[in-house]
Amino acid sequence: MNSRIIILAAALAVLASCKAHKQVLVTRPTGTQPVVAPAKTVAPSVNAKLAAIRAKQLNFTTFTGKAKTKLDIDGRGNDVTLNIRVQRDKKIWVSVTAILGLEVARALITPDSIIVINKLQGVYMKKPFSYIHQYGGKQLSFKSVQALLVGNIMPELLADNADVGTDNANTILTGRLQDLVYKLTVGPDFKLSQTDINNQLAALALQVNNSAFIQVGNRIMPSQIDIVSSAGNRKINASLHYNSAEFDKELEYTFSIPDRYTPVD
Repeated sequence: MNSRIIILAAALAVLASCKAHKQVLVTRPTGTQPVVAPAKTVAPSVNAKLAAIRAKQLNFTTFTGKAKTKLDIDGRGNDVTLNIRVQRDKKIWVSVTAILGLEVARALITPDSIIVINKLQGVYMKKPFSYIHQYGGKQLSFKSVQALLVGNIMPELLADNADVGTDNANTILTGRLQDLVYKLTVGPDFKLSQTDINNQLAALALQVNNSAFIQVGNRIMPSQIDIVSSAGNRKINASLHYNSAEFDKELEYTFSIPDRYTPVD
């Protein structure tokens, strides 16, 4: 599609306006501890580490967040605000606003489809969910996108057969998912710091960095999510900074296509 706005909304899949609350930054452990009297310790088993990591994944019914976002699509940059609403395992609603709060696009992603309306050009795109596989591979699911937006590990990658190692205080999970090779870097607090995914045959690579962790109610999530994606000769960088976030609120997901809008590919 000609519009960069439409490309952006599709890219978010490989990848809530509400009153802002003061963010509380969380100091993550580094794994360094003060020197104490020697004691015999037993390293946690692989199964115990995987269980601890799974226990730290955010569990929620709904999520709403507002993120100032710097975008670079094939070398062309834009500053926008993303209002994101998620109904767990059912739908992701995204409103894209530009300067002065003007809404320029809206997207609705479900496990079956992706619909994007471009308000600047009066057009819309409707595709099966598989359309976004060109950005993240055929292994990418709706739950993968959902996880990415809140800093969780993509569920397909948190597998029992993953190789588990360490790098200083971090836990490293590596493995293959069909033709994808992945590496997850998990901090001493068992929260995801970095995801690296590569598919050399398809010339596809995705890196996601989570940082600046904040307290949201009784949950901890990253307020900074940096996404770098390359698929063939297409490159997309998205740097999201949440300035508000809330969980388990009752939300509306208003979405309709005006009759005058024209469908496009």
